[in-house]
Amino acid sequence: MKKIISTEKAPAAIGPYSQAVEVNGVIFASGQIPVNPATGEIPEGIEAQAEQVLSNVKNLVEAAGVSLAQVVKTTVFIKNMDDFGTVNAIYSRYFQNDCPARSCVEVARLPKDVLMEMEVIAFREA
Repeated sequence: MKKIISTEKAPAAIGPYSQAVEVNGVIFASGQIPVNPATGEIPEGIEAQAEQVLSNVKNLVEAAGVSLAQVVKTTVFIKNMDDFGTVNAIYSRYFQNDCPARSCVEVARLPKDVLMEMEVIAFREA
C-alpha cells in the first residue's frame, strides 16, 4: 500500500513528484534542497544551506511519523567536494548515534543552482 507524505514544514515539490512516499513501512523522501519552506528563500553559503537541508529532511521524516533515528540511508549531492567537511560537520549534529549508511557525490548542477541536496530512506518501526 502506497501513502503520500506531505508537509508545509519542508519545501513543496517543484515538479511532478511527492515530497515522500511510504510503502510497507519504508519511507522514501525526495531530495530536499535548502529552500526555507516558510519564505521560499534560499540562504547563502554552504553552511546555511546544509543547515536548511537537514532541517527540511528532519521536518519531512517527522511528518511521516518517524524520526531521524529511523533513517537508514542518505544520499548527499554537493556542488563542490571541497565543502564535504563543512557538510559533514553539520550532518553529524543531526545524525549522532547509529548513523545511517550514506553516499556523497559531487554534481555539476542542482535545482535552483543550490549547493546541496539530500534524499533519505527511513523505516517505521513495527
